[in-house]
Amino acid sequence: MNIQIFGKNKCFDTKKAERYFKERRIKYQYVDLSRYGMSRRELEGVKNAVGLEAMIDEKDRDYPLIQYLATPEAKLDKLFEAPWLIKTPVVRNGRQATVGYQPEVWKGWE
Repeated sequence: MNIQIFGKNKCFDTKKAERYFKERRIKYQYVDLSRYGMSRRELEGVKNAVGLEAMIDEKDRDYPLIQYLATPEAKLDKLFEAPWLIKTPVVRNGRQATVGYQPEVWKGWE
């Protein structure tokens, strides 16, 4: 298992996801989304796994900026440029991915 957690330092769900994997002694790599973002390929992989709309953080103050973009490609470009608009945590295991705190899915990865 090769777990990556993309999150924000002040995100409560990101901290819960980290705790979930620590308690089970599953090694993971943490990536600060605000600081490093995601590569275009990683973003595409997560989009393919969960869908574009599930990736967008509707609680962010900039949500209206992305909500009214016409095409999915334009929305994906905006997420690449502004990674703080991505809902966290994004947890990847190879080609599998989840957005948000989803221990019921992670349990199936073990």
